[in-house]
Amino acid sequence: MRSQDYGRDVLAGPKRRKVPEVAAEPGLVVEDPASGFCGAVVRFEQGRVVLEDRHGRERLFPLNPAGFLVDGAPVTLVRPAPRPPAAARRSASGSVRVEGLRARTARDSRIWVEGRHDAELVERVWGHDLRVEGVVVEPLDGVDVLADRVAGFGTGPARRLGVLVDHLVPGSKESRLVERLRDPHVLVTGHPYVDVWQAVKPASVGIAAWPEVPRGVPWKDGVCAALGWGEPAEGWRRVLAGVSGFRDLETPLIGAVERLIDFVTEPGSGGF
Repeated sequence: MRSQDYGRDVLAGPKRRKVPEVAAEPGLVVEDPASGFCGAVVRFEQGRVVLEDRHGRERLFPLNPAGFLVDGAPVTLVRPAPRPPAAARRSASGSVRVEGLRARTARDSRIWVEGRHDAELVERVWGHDLRVEGVVVEPLDGVDVLADRVAGFGTGPARRLGVLVDHLVPGSKESRLVERLRDPHVLVTGHPYVDVWQAVKPASVGIAAWPEVPRGVPWKDGVCAALGWGEPAEGWRRVLAGVSGFRDLETPLIGAVERLIDFVTEPGSGGF
């Protein structure tokens, strides 16, 4: 028969308290109870931890179970888990962001775009990349002056021009003007849209699609009237505010700008 007078096993010893494990992160202050040495964790050497006291003296200690005190309580120091590598920060264009960037002298090579809106959009998405490379973007104020501007620029192997043109499609006025250029130091790329506004995805500016504009009506004026955006200046502010990175742009514009940046930054294309 089993007696009801006996509870727990009287022969069993007292349960041992589990000593917590603590990651020996740099700066953690611990004490070695055997020697009384108190110091901060600074590093590991040959499987042992190095502590440094307030006088700058260092000592090595083995990582014994329950071998240290933290705030007077025994702990077992363990190596910290390896930290995953920090993800590379990306610029608005998707390239790896260069931290601590310092301004560099501008290249002799340039990128030209048709107007101010084109320049502001390129800056919004590729500005970081262009500053890293020392590339200046300048507005042409219309492709009609392209040939004269190229002649006056004075191109060469280390003085290249990349030109971004709107509505560069077969048979357009823009394509006819570009075809007259015969300069190996000039690269012209473009997109099929009537205006650079259209190169911004409609969803990014909160619309289902860019409206059709009747022939003879200035495109920006027609768009703003159809969408109730007021004057083109207000419309452009809405468009630019909707762009935070390359994912807000249509693929043809992205490819066109990337090719220009590659062209004007090739070795020997600008003195770097």
